[in-house]
Amino acid sequence: MAAADESQENGHETAIGRIVLAATPLGNVGDASVRLIDLLQTADVIAAEDTRRLRRLADGLGVTLSGRVVSYYDANEKQRAVELVDAALAGAVVLVVTDAGMPSVSDPGYRVVAEAVARGVHVTAAPGPSAVLMALAVSGLPVDRFCFEGFLPRKSGERQARIEELKSESRTMVFFEAPHRLQTMLAALVTGLGPERSAAVCRELTKTYEEVIRGSLESLVIWAADGVRGECTVVVSGASADELRAARGLVTPAAWVAEVHRREALGTDRKSAIAEVAREVGVGRREVYDAVIQAKSAQP
Repeated sequence: MAAADESQENGHETAIGRIVLAATPLGNVGDASVRLIDLLQTADVIAAEDTRRLRRLADGLGVTLSGRVVSYYDANEKQRAVELVDAALAGAVVLVVTDAGMPSVSDPGYRVVAEAVARGVHVTAAPGPSAVLMALAVSGLPVDRFCFEGFLPRKSGERQARIEELKSESRTMVFFEAPHRLQTMLAALVTGLGPERSAAVCRELTKTYEEVIRGSLESLVIWAADGVRGECTVVVSGASADELRAARGLVTPAAWVAEVHRREALGTDRKSAIAEVAREVGVGRREVYDAVIQAKSAQP
């Protein structure tokens, strides 16, 4: 039987032998897509991060689950991935869902995709709700370029080391965090990125008590002091041009000149080296060029 034989008839999923990752509502069941509802009703196997939450979702949607329901979470993900791909190879449509949002994004899903790819089983997705994209959209921060960092490490030393790596990240950053660790996480961001960095905490997205708190990291630490409830997505602005210069040690014209010479020593021609440094520093090429010429003139 072909592992990737697929078609659609009358709007229903009739694919044979494949894995389908499906996004589930973040909280409001009204966000469930027609395709998700159809898959829940027709899939041969449904792998769920929490089978109880899956059944509550099905009840809320008025859906009857006709397929075999199995658990698929962190502890059994590796073993279950093999079983799910075996089922797809035998001709089953295997639906993978997590508690909310898209599988694989800080949730189980990656291992079954990797297993399917390795064994030639077709993988597709039924897109839908995403806490990452929704938080970006409502944060009020730049979204033309962004990166997703997931959960920061729990141990303080590892957490600060990770934040230090992000100090020169110019893109808007998105994090997940548990409510009882939110203030600690925000305080660590203040220490690593500075108190004035703009950010937004998006809490309980799409739910009854949805809330978006915007402000500096320092102000958000104060806000979180009394405790926070609900699922949280944190959006933090990227480093400014001044912060990037400071992080790279390129604050003064003398530092620009030293960096130009370093690149020349590595084989870059002077014109290109000046252009590269100017781009990194966020100043005009003429400013860097003038600094290089002045430094040369000052030599004995």
